[in-house]
Amino acid sequence: MKNNIIFKYSILLFSLLLINCSKDKDNTPANGEITVVVDKSFQNVTEALAERYMAFYPNSKINVNFAKEDEAFNDLLNNKARVIIMSRELTNNEKEFYTSKVDLPFEPARFAGDAIVFVVSKNSSKNSITLDEIKRELLSSNRKIIFDGANTGNFSFVAQKFNLKPQDIKFSVIKGNKQIINQIDKYPSNIGVIGFNTISNPYSKEAAILREKMKILSVIDNKGISYEPNIETIRNMKYPFTRILYFLTNEGNFGLGNGFIRFSCTQVGQIVVSKEGLQPYNIFKREVQMR
Repeated sequence: MKNNIIFKYSILLFSLLLINCSKDKDNTPANGEITVVVDKSFQNVTEALAERYMAFYPNSKINVNFAKEDEAFNDLLNNKARVIIMSRELTNNEKEFYTSKVDLPFEPARFAGDAIVFVVSKNSSKNSITLDEIKRELLSSNRKIIFDGANTGNFSFVAQKFNLKPQDIKFSVIKGNKQIINQIDKYPSNIGVIGFNTISNPYSKEAAILREKMKILSVIDNKGISYEPNIETIRNMKYPFTRILYFLTNEGNFGLGNGFIRFSCTQVGQIVVSKEGLQPYNIFKREVQMR
């Protein structure tokens, strides 16, 4: 009986989706054009997902634009973007504003485990950093911490992690994650903050070159345990600056935006996430011992 009810409900839901799609033939999961706005530190995985999706659906076009997270959120609310990617948690006020402005329930579609990475010059004697040390430097007038800009995804996530007001943080700026890596040798006493996705792809020659240009610091938590940012510590969320990337949309029907989100969160999209060197949120590596 229960299975029969579920089957009937599935048929009804599918019929409703077909009706919605037929109302807008130019906006279906396989057709149309949308803009996805993301922070630069999520560029690699977003472009990889978009390229794979368009290969499956040649009549679809996904434009990937870049903006700071706060700007991306405003673009979504003002219908300048169909889909955005966020890493920081929205405040309760932001969630309420989203539901009232977009007229949709707040349902983040989580799809990847990423991280914030602290890097130094290749010649630095420094190999690790404590949480307390990071917080002290964020409040120090020495401005040794280098971000890719104010209110970027990296900046906002670190500020939220330490429950600090953005205006209280003292920092230096080099615009762009890659530029921080390329210039970190010029500032041997400074610490750069980048997104893991910038260097995570194990198959990318560009990522390999970037990894060779700097040293990644392990982070020591409040229990004195040191963690390096890698797939294992991101998967089990033991690395202190693990962050979960998620989609938000203002699309009320099952169009190209929701099609792209569903694709990214299901098996094929999650394989793309894995190949980008990030931890898929919805599938995990399974090891089977044969006897």
